[in-house]
Amino acid sequence: MQRFFGLNETGKPNEETMEMMRKPRCGVPDAVPDEFMLTPGNPKWEHKNLTYRILNYSPQLLKADVEMAIEKAFQVWSRVTSLTFTRLSEGEADIRIAFVRRDHGDNSPFDGPNGVLAHAFQPGRGIGGDAHFDAEETWTKTSRNYNLFLVAAHEFGHSLGLSHSTDPVALMYPNYAFRDPNNYVLPQDDIYGIQAIYGPSDSGVQPTGPTTPSACDPRLRFDAITTLRGEILFFKDKFFWRRHPQLRSVDLNFISLFWTALPNSIQAAYEDPNTDLVFLFKGNQYWALSGYDVQQGYPRPISDFGFPNNIQAIDAAVSNGEKTYFFVKSHVWRYDNQRQSMDPGYPKSITSTFPGIESKIDAVFHKNNFFFFFSGPRYYAFDLRVRRVTRIDRINRWLNC
Repeated sequence: MQRFFGLNETGKPNEETMEMMRKPRCGVPDAVPDEFMLTPGNPKWEHKNLTYRILNYSPQLLKADVEMAIEKAFQVWSRVTSLTFTRLSEGEADIRIAFVRRDHGDNSPFDGPNGVLAHAFQPGRGIGGDAHFDAEETWTKTSRNYNLFLVAAHEFGHSLGLSHSTDPVALMYPNYAFRDPNNYVLPQDDIYGIQAIYGPSDSGVQPTGPTTPSACDPRLRFDAITTLRGEILFFKDKFFWRRHPQLRSVDLNFISLFWTALPNSIQAAYEDPNTDLVFLFKGNQYWALSGYDVQQGYPRPISDFGFPNNIQAIDAAVSNGEKTYFFVKSHVWRYDNQRQSMDPGYPKSITSTFPGIESKIDAVFHKNNFFFFFSGPRYYAFDLRVRRVTRIDRINRWLNC
């Protein structure tokens, strides 16, 4: 398990391993680490016109909502292959779907609320292809608890012959993560996997999906960075890397997994040590976090800080406790945290305020009397005591590359 999730291989249930084990997930066992994985023995359906039958329903959802979620989950896979799925109301179906509790006769008992959410069996006769959902979970069609569509789409990947993927963006990653079902697109890792079994789509233009940002990509650039109670969070698109001072690994997570109320593609962020709050910005709005909790009453307009109406977005932000610096294109604004107003004489050019910082700023954070400026694939360590840049290096180093 530690090898699969990229943890330190201690063979012991240490803190980071226990944290991973507590996350809600699929009950199908994990295999040797790889990207998309085919089930051992490469089982597959020999026919492409597959049938399914819903044997019973979850009491938390309307019957129509369950049927819609299941149909939409199958469409995730039919869109990228030549497979078709037809629902039967009676008789024998290739894939049987049931909501069951605890020990339900397949040697894979459920554990009650949370923990293991569902499991499915590889293609084949009898129980092959069947998908079971824990009836004691709270199933929803929203971001609350566990979205049935997302879990069903994952389980049907197993029903079709896929195993788990180590790619945290992939649908076949074993741990549950909410993503908006209304605009869901199957990630590229899953497309490669399912097409390795059943071939490409019949469509003239092959569908493509999102890929995972690589920590070691030499072209990588961050959207925003902030500290959070000793950790450092690096935001990129719908993801963020989480660097903990006491852990060697740098974890990649979905923003939505931690904060369903936050948008993707955060543009600026900073921690205010005086209030123990983290502020995140996108467009002309901002949000506040206390620890990992989004505060009530947000988003709010950035005009709260005294920006004029012509400032509609912020590139980067950082605070040293007394002052907060906001970077907009080639200029910097300075905000007095105690007076809660902009300092007179600003905005000023970034170059005149921070000599040696000449490019547009993507992100910045404060640590140990340094402002670390990120621009493109490089970062600049600006020593606040001597007021100059003392180091330039690749941004990937912060992600252990």
